[in-house]
Amino acid sequence: MSDFKLELARSAEAVEALLAEILTDTPDAVAADKRLWGAMRHSVMAGGKRLRPGLVMMSAELCGADRQGALRVGAAIELIHSYSLVHDDLPAMDDDDLRRGQPTVHIAYDEATAILAGDAMLTLAFEIVADPATHADGGVRAAIISALAQAAGANGMVGGQIRDLAAEAEPLSQAADILALQERKTGALIEFSCIAGPLLADAGVDQVQALKRFGHALGLIFQITDDLLDVEGSAAEMGKAVGKDADRGKGTLVGLMGLDGARAEARKLSQEASSALETFGEAANLLKTVTDFVLDRRN
Repeated sequence: MSDFKLELARSAEAVEALLAEILTDTPDAVAADKRLWGAMRHSVMAGGKRLRPGLVMMSAELCGADRQGALRVGAAIELIHSYSLVHDDLPAMDDDDLRRGQPTVHIAYDEATAILAGDAMLTLAFEIVADPATHADGGVRAAIISALAQAAGANGMVGGQIRDLAAEAEPLSQAADILALQERKTGALIEFSCIAGPLLADAGVDQVQALKRFGHALGLIFQITDDLLDVEGSAAEMGKAVGKDADRGKGTLVGLMGLDGARAEARKLSQEASSALETFGEAANLLKTVTDFVLDRRN
């Protein structure tokens, strides 16, 4: 196992322990509360590589930020990622019955509970970041909250999702349009995960911008790989249905460039990601290997 995989597993274990603690029912929870928290746990604790929290913690270590604060921001980003999956899976959007190899939240519970569980995870994420336990400096917390809100909202992930839905009726045929969609839908949260470290460290603009460029390239690599797996992968590997992009007529770089062309674009982006980290020298060697991990993933 590579050093990056070992570090990712270590950070995943830590963030899962914190999430399990955060998602525990309160002592005065009534039946309805228990159902809501159960639905949240069903989504968040279903496994996954925890790549986004791992990026938060590795970028924080690279910039000299406090590990506990990074762990809390990692938990917050995982809650937002999980909420987005719960809502994406709903019949009104992607209409998926399977996620990470188990029934999606609206199947395991019901649609109303899935919507409310997603709402609760989104707001809980900001509650975690706003807590002084994340960082003693309110200005630092405000900067992280602002960056996270931009990444998750109308100019980030949510904006990308509505463009994705619109593309089902009017498929995108230009690479620039496809990339603009993917930069928001997938890339925004990954980019935030990379800049969270220098924000926690209250680092200089140069470090923030370097990790922003790295995260931008990595987000696009992740989406290209996802599109490749939608064509070449199996439902058993992915833990969800595959082949849905083609069925819905969605424009992807795979559809536009072909499998080989999309792989070549991903390799080009991988070089851009590595170049962005040159300012950190050898200290960034571990983080550089994340591109290989994303390119080689099978789920």
